[in-house]
Amino acid sequence: MKIIPAIDIIDGKCVRLSMGNYAQKKVYNENPLEVAKQFENAGLKYLHLVDLDGAKAGKPINLSVLESIAKSTSLSIDFGGGVKIEEDLKAVFNAGASQINIGSLAAKEPEKFLAWIDAYGNEKIILSADVKNNFVAINGWQEETSLEIISFIEKFNKIKYVVCTDISKDGMLSGPGFELYDEISSKLPNINLIASGGISSLEDLKILKEKNTYGVIVGKAIYENRISLQELQNF
Repeated sequence: MKIIPAIDIIDGKCVRLSMGNYAQKKVYNENPLEVAKQFENAGLKYLHLVDLDGAKAGKPINLSVLESIAKSTSLSIDFGGGVKIEEDLKAVFNAGASQINIGSLAAKEPEKFLAWIDAYGNEKIILSADVKNNFVAINGWQEETSLEIISFIEKFNKIKYVVCTDISKDGMLSGPGFELYDEISSKLPNINLIASGGISSLEDLKILKEKNTYGVIVGKAIYENRISLQELQNF
């Protein structure tokens, strides 16, 4: 199982939200590169980098942060936040991202999303499926849709990777949405599911590993010292 630490960016700083609420942000470090280097020094290989300003604005805002981390570390970075036009997609890849998470565009313009998968390959494009009460939420989770999560993912049979965030759990350190992930895995067994939201302990990681989850994103549990980098390295 891939362990993928997360860095969320607002105003160029490393922050975390609770249930996607921008009013409840907590700044953990003024320098995201410093945090990324700590992850790299702990032997971690991947990074989930979220441009929260970009998600809200509908276009990437913090590309300079991506660029500095990509240039100064060997981490394989998947980037998300506001990528809705091809010009921005190319800019994110040029800034050093290995993969790009696309959520809002997939919900609103599925044909364009599928065209990007054809053009760039399903190794490079990750479907970001963020869930609130079983329905997809978009635009930095500020907008709920009428798209049911399973049927939303099913639309994109060419997709290889899905990051699924249970918004009700995200940043709450209350444990992940195991039932949601079980449902997705049972109904869509060919998807490489990356679980996100609510990871609070090593026990959560062990359970997800036992369920053969492809990957897991760990955020607040690291910043609040619920899981140490040494434990992640050993895991």
